[in-house]
Amino acid sequence: MVHLVYFSSVTENTKRFIDRLGFPSSRIPLRAGDVPLEIDRDYVLVVPTYGGGNQRGAVPKQVIRFLNNEQNRSHCRGVISAGNTNFGKAYCIAGDIIAQKVGVPHMYKFELLGTPEDVVRVQEGLRRFWSTTSPTPV
Repeated sequence: MVHLVYFSSVTENTKRFIDRLGFPSSRIPLRAGDVPLEIDRDYVLVVPTYGGGNQRGAVPKQVIRFLNNEQNRSHCRGVISAGNTNFGKAYCIAGDIIAQKVGVPHMYKFELLGTPEDVVRVQEGLRRFWSTTSPTPV
């Protein structure tokens, strides 16, 4: 079954996108003092891009901390990223960075909250992807 792991800041833009997808999900904690998230099943990571157009700081620190856990990293099967086209070449670069470091596909990029079309495309893409990568198709 499709499972999403995501990070969302206090603005909750990424959370609103996740909610519209309708798949089971787990949220990476916002604050360093929160109990860390540990995942024991395969998932697709959904992450916003930070840094205002710079590669440095593009991946939220909370996501780095989450992926520094070998168990969490080993279950990642793909990345979907959010960004702002105002970032130019750095649009959704957090997804590019994570995909390269973890060795998984960067599956989709969407701007800010995503459009209804983005939601449909991601739903369809995740179902198709998961049916070929998971022993239990959706």
